[in-house]
Amino acid sequence: MELGVSIATVSRALRNSPEIGLDMQRRVKELAKKLNYRPNPFAQSLRKEAPKVIGVVVPNLVTHYYAAVLDGIEAEARKSGYSIISTNSHESFEDEAQAIDNFISLHVEGIIACLAQNTTDYSHFEEIAQMGIPLVFFGRTCLTDKFSSVTANGDEAAQIATQHLIDTGSRRIAFIGGPNHLDMVKRRKHGYLEALRENNIPIDRELVACDKIDYEVALHVTEEMLKRDNRPDAILAFNDIITFAAFTAIKNCNLRIPEDVALIGFTDDQHAAYVTPRMSAIVDQSFKMGVKACELLLRNINGDEKVYKAIVPQQLVIRDTSAKR
Repeated sequence: MELGVSIATVSRALRNSPEIGLDMQRRVKELAKKLNYRPNPFAQSLRKEAPKVIGVVVPNLVTHYYAAVLDGIEAEARKSGYSIISTNSHESFEDEAQAIDNFISLHVEGIIACLAQNTTDYSHFEEIAQMGIPLVFFGRTCLTDKFSSVTANGDEAAQIATQHLIDTGSRRIAFIGGPNHLDMVKRRKHGYLEALRENNIPIDRELVACDKIDYEVALHVTEEMLKRDNRPDAILAFNDIITFAAFTAIKNCNLRIPEDVALIGFTDDQHAAYVTPRMSAIVDQSFKMGVKACELLLRNINGDEKVYKAIVPQQLVIRDTSAKR
């Protein structure tokens, strides 16, 4: 021991015990800071056997997609005796960074994360890499050379969906997306653009709107687009929030779906089937994505240092909102 005292003395000093002099408390805390020591509350409360805990951070826990992913993570983790702590970043970089810091302090055995939409600084994940804590991204990813990831085939799915809109009579197809720096947005927009190129349809920048993932923002953007003289006759929407904002915007503008404006959204299949007309949707296998993310994390926890890149394919479900009559 660098300070020449027992572990019990160090523990008391960190807890500001009156049994330990102020000078020793100061020296212990300075060394702890130097070594980046963080107390483990689980270890403090469960002396005999530390629990096996995985931390999960998602951008918006109330959506079906993230809830289903979490369900898959829990199902897979339970098989190996792990428990899950989940937290919501609320699409905030600050909340996400705090969540990661909390997980480090809790000494979780690994972390599964999906980036908040305004995260462009990855230093909190760089710290995870330096500390050697296993981490797997799903959906929205970064630092893919350092961490395993599970994503969908959004580019291919978007291209197939856009091709379907073209094949069923649409020509001025809009893409309503999220922030351009997100890899998920890039993949889906790329597939949309590829379909236009393959069909020799000119790319109109006024039909591509990538903004904040927010219902009111997407509603306003879509309504403004639909009020133009050269409005779109179809929309491909990036996710469930934007999909239902676009659906409402079309209705607000007194336009018919799909006769005036066709619509396909990346969204939850169950909710898509409940609206009228029933929504054509690109559907994630979200439960399977959660299972795969946890499976890769457990491999890392068990000593496998390989960086994996898994793809869980999406499925296009054709209903009533996409084919013009």
